[in-house]
Amino acid sequence: MHDIRLVRDNPEAFDAALVKRGAAPASASLLALDEDRRALQTRAQEGQNRRNEASKAIGKAMGQGDSATADALKAEVATLKETLPALEVEAKEKSDALDAMLAALPNLAADGVPDGADEESNVEIARWGTPRAFDFEPKEHADFGPALGLDFETAAAISGARFTFMRGQMARLNRALGAFMLDMQGAAGFVECNPPLLVRDEAAFGTGQLPKFEEDLFRTTDGRWLIPTAEVSLTNAVREQILSHDQLPMKLTALTPCFRSEAGSAGRDTRGLIRQHQFEKVELVAITAPDQSEQMHEDMTRAAEAVLEALELPYRKMLLCAGDMGFSARKTYDLEVWLPGQNAYREISSISNCGDFQARRMKARFKPLDENGKPSKKTEFVHTLNGSGLAVGRTLVAILENYQEQDGSVTIPKALHPYTGGLTKLEPAN
Repeated sequence: MHDIRLVRDNPEAFDAALVKRGAAPASASLLALDEDRRALQTRAQEGQNRRNEASKAIGKAMGQGDSATADALKAEVATLKETLPALEVEAKEKSDALDAMLAALPNLAADGVPDGADEESNVEIARWGTPRAFDFEPKEHADFGPALGLDFETAAAISGARFTFMRGQMARLNRALGAFMLDMQGAAGFVECNPPLLVRDEAAFGTGQLPKFEEDLFRTTDGRWLIPTAEVSLTNAVREQILSHDQLPMKLTALTPCFRSEAGSAGRDTRGLIRQHQFEKVELVAITAPDQSEQMHEDMTRAAEAVLEALELPYRKMLLCAGDMGFSARKTYDLEVWLPGQNAYREISSISNCGDFQARRMKARFKPLDENGKPSKKTEFVHTLNGSGLAVGRTLVAILENYQEQDGSVTIPKALHPYTGGLTKLEPAN
């Protein structure tokens, strides 16, 4: 959500920033609505003031025996009483239209975010690890996973495409991964949470899923939304609150199922676990003061990287260009893990600094400290950040493909051994 005052102050810069995000210029329409809204509000306020003045003057005129003036004032008050409600309704309609237009615009890119329309313009920042040199042709996980407990056929019979039924050792490894990630993020200072999986409209609006991305979500018959990520629940934990400075930064994590309709992704990653309607993810969320958010972005990215390094999975760190970032983000790092079966790096975590964009939608503020180190009477919007630490299914894919053996077995990374109950290798079913 954007501050209309910033648009008023520099409409050209605002439009240029929108174009960088791949959106059309909007300042002219926004400012026209804003001007109409303010003019109507002014007329409504002036009318209310005049009504109050005239009402008081009636008594004075009657006390002076000036019935003609009193009658004229009464007629004026009656007219204002009839016309003011319509004026106030019109002003609210303009205000709602302005809010709706602002709510549909993406966040603006931070300084230093590269120009570009899509992933081709993303910038590689660093690489870690060396892809394994196989002495056989590595396979994609969907080709050898079924023998290890990935059951796509049963899931399709139950739920349709883009679902997976895991059995036995595969299910155990999946559970171990989630627990391992939660423990690592807890050690990094994130407080473990168990949030709701169903949220109301206000929550989905607060983090930017509504209204623009309604088709990407699943809705229940009672009007709630299944979360596409725990970002929605965790970030909204501070909605409509005024936090104290000493409550910040707030660092939260949760392992939850996530639900996505994958609208617009027909034909993409239809095989295997890469793009599912239901999957698990360890989410990281931070609520910070504005001067803390840039460093927190680096720290959160490092927390996600640490999981990949502990599992000894090669990856690269990418700075996304303006056109490839998510709707609410002002700066995003993607971590892409090496998948030998695809001979490519694929996204496994996306960590974003949203600035005050979500906070404005949620009305989440804090009291900064004044020059004397005491809580200020004024409030500011917090900054919010979110990211994956990591997506469990995609991490499972990375383990299967990087640790596969020629006989179809998969060696389990040593870091997971304390979580697998003695299981050190996935063996194909006979």
